[in-house]
Amino acid sequence: MPDLGRPPRPAPLDVDPRPEPGSFRDPANRIFHAGDDVLRALDRTAAADWRALAASSFFPPLLTAGKVCGTEELPAESPLRELPTAPESPGWVTVLRHERVPFVSHPYEWSFAMLRDAALLHLEILRAALPAGFTTKDGSAYNLQWRGTEPVFIDVGSFTPLRDGEPWAGYRQFCQTLLYPLMLGAHLGLAFQPWLRAQVDGIEPEQMGPLFRGVRRLLPGVLTHVHLHGSVQRRSAATSTADVRAQLRDAGYTRELAVATVRGLEKLVRRLDHQPAATHWVDYQHTCGYSGDDRAGKERFVVAALSAAGRRRLVLDLGANDGRYARLAARHADYVVAVEQDPAVVDRLYRTLRGEDERHVLPLVMDLADPSPGGGWRGIERASFAARANADTVLALALVHHLAIGRNVPLPEVLTCLAGLAAPGGRLVVEFVHPDDPMAARLLANKPDGIFPDYRRDAFETLLAEHGTVEDRLELPSGTRTLYRVALP
Repeated sequence: MPDLGRPPRPAPLDVDPRPEPGSFRDPANRIFHAGDDVLRALDRTAAADWRALAASSFFPPLLTAGKVCGTEELPAESPLRELPTAPESPGWVTVLRHERVPFVSHPYEWSFAMLRDAALLHLEILRAALPAGFTTKDGSAYNLQWRGTEPVFIDVGSFTPLRDGEPWAGYRQFCQTLLYPLMLGAHLGLAFQPWLRAQVDGIEPEQMGPLFRGVRRLLPGVLTHVHLHGSVQRRSAATSTADVRAQLRDAGYTRELAVATVRGLEKLVRRLDHQPAATHWVDYQHTCGYSGDDRAGKERFVVAALSAAGRRRLVLDLGANDGRYARLAARHADYVVAVEQDPAVVDRLYRTLRGEDERHVLPLVMDLADPSPGGGWRGIERASFAARANADTVLALALVHHLAIGRNVPLPEVLTCLAGLAAPGGRLVVEFVHPDDPMAARLLANKPDGIFPDYRRDAFETLLAEHGTVEDRLELPSGTRTLYRVALP
């Protein structure tokens, strides 16, 4: 496993830097990619802020602890400092190189416990920054990513010196992308993922207010952070930031009060909890009908497939359920992304992996029949799941029949999708559940007769051959399931 706490080696000189599509809202700094390097270009003001930050008492310990992504300033002679600028830009003064996180995910792909842990890290960092004379310009959930089950703050450009009487500029973003989604789950039992996916800026106070009328106004945090926040926001819409800062300074708003406010938010977030209702997917591994021999044969096949081509960089485990095969894959790969549709299953898996301090497996909530699309400005500010995947190996175990029969996705489309998530020259490890298997038969029983005439093993194998070379196959002892290892072009 690479050392994720340090920036990677410099990129070759012949790699052209390309700007990150999601990094354009702060003109003082911009993210670029050059090969495996993640670079942050800073203008004169941002560069001065960075050097003050690097010399502060609070920031280096956060770096050492891995709570902020690994960051270093490139020397003046580095060729990587030659980054493009916009015509209206005065130019970049310096360039930072960041640690590359193993896989970029979005907050609407996280479980409740993941979102809460991300919120707590955000607040912990802010609480450390304020006494040292720093704050953050942003409070967005998108400022955090993951090393397995360990959240990490990535927006180093967000730190800025604190001015007297200045409120936390990121408070609104924090509420809309972290606090409000947690309240939906903890107070109302609602899944927050569709809300965050629908709006890149999160949930507005005006959307939250109608959900918390009557006695619900008295639930923890609602009066202050929903109704009062919304009211203040409406009243101050015509007031400049400078005026608000002056009013707070005149009212005696101090750094100590700001720290107390953050501590209050931390206390509130820790109180918010939600255990998603259990579904039949929670116990699927015990109810899916595998015999002991089937399970043992399947595990041997998967391990052999993962071992065949040497250590893998990235493995996708699609339909991961309780993470059984994701854990197996983690022994043979630098990183595993375990995708599962059910938020309750992902939340349970995350809490279990967190207890094991697992940093090689990232569990995500996603419906593979409706995966995360591109979002934000021009649909590219937040990359789609397909654009981020690029895996060395894709595991699709006990998945195809759920998509083809359960969701009416034609077999050719299913295989095109699965193969498209792999990098060139990657591997697909896929399981075909025969029509006479009890699980497939149960799904087919709910469909009109004759609607799936092409759901057959021979048709499936013909499609596999169109996508790559079948290197290995195994029919499980039950005789109703077959596993394939396919080398993709």
